[in-house]
Amino acid sequence: MDKRLTPSTGKVAAAHLRGLVTADRFVEPTPYRVAMVVTDLLSGPQGTRERQLLRGEVVNVVHTINGMAFGYTEKDGYVGWVDIGDLLSHPKQTPTHSVFAARSYAKTTPGLKTMGHVTPLSFGTRLVVLSEDDGWSRIAWDGGQITRDLYVPNQHLTPIDTIEPDAASVAERLIGTPYLWGGNSSFGIDCSGLVQAALMACGTACPGDSDLQEAALPDATGVYQRGDLLFWKGHVALVTDTHTMIHANAHHMAVAYEPVTEAITRIQTQGDGPVTSHKRPNYGAQT
Repeated sequence: MDKRLTPSTGKVAAAHLRGLVTADRFVEPTPYRVAMVVTDLLSGPQGTRERQLLRGEVVNVVHTINGMAFGYTEKDGYVGWVDIGDLLSHPKQTPTHSVFAARSYAKTTPGLKTMGHVTPLSFGTRLVVLSEDDGWSRIAWDGGQITRDLYVPNQHLTPIDTIEPDAASVAERLIGTPYLWGGNSSFGIDCSGLVQAALMACGTACPGDSDLQEAALPDATGVYQRGDLLFWKGHVALVTDTHTMIHANAHHMAVAYEPVTEAITRIQTQGDGPVTSHKRPNYGAQT
């Protein structure tokens, strides 16, 4: 069983794994919602970043120790550790909207010229909208001991159940986003994070890492089409037209366009091998 998708520490495991893994205790997970703008999902209590979680995402917590929570994400089942201070337990309000723009912000006061503290928000952030007035959405903002309402421009939000029509367009919205290993936000993102954000915005289920994505998605043949995926060992890119792709990559240190043939040659020349597969997601397969 892939440890990235198996919520067990060896001592404590999620109840649904009973009979599948060995553990001292099996517990029903407790849902928590991410309270921070973005937080790291770690390989261990003091481990490395595996993925990232955005505000409003749900983590099913199985175990807590020394201020760290072990569990798995609701969106894709990815397992890891999160600082418990970055989570809200027993969330009372379900997000109603998500950030549609590449980046946005929440202000302590509405209005274009008003002063107040500004909190940056990434594409995909999930928010609870309480009301809308004069171009601004009033959102509930809870974090730790802080409970207050903030304001976000209406134009930057979309209802939480919105299904985008084109994955490539979603990825293109993030052009120029800095490359960050394990990143999942428009402040920093990696190749698989970009693909997951694009596919899930289109209502298509998508794992978190490129090897999992390659294994899960259906094969394609023939001419590259917009929305297709190209995989290398440890890398993935999204096709924007027959000759061009978009990907988050360390060569550009950003989300960037690159001609497909040039990218294939460059990646192989630098020692990372040939394209390992050509995939065509079943867009419309709901998450």
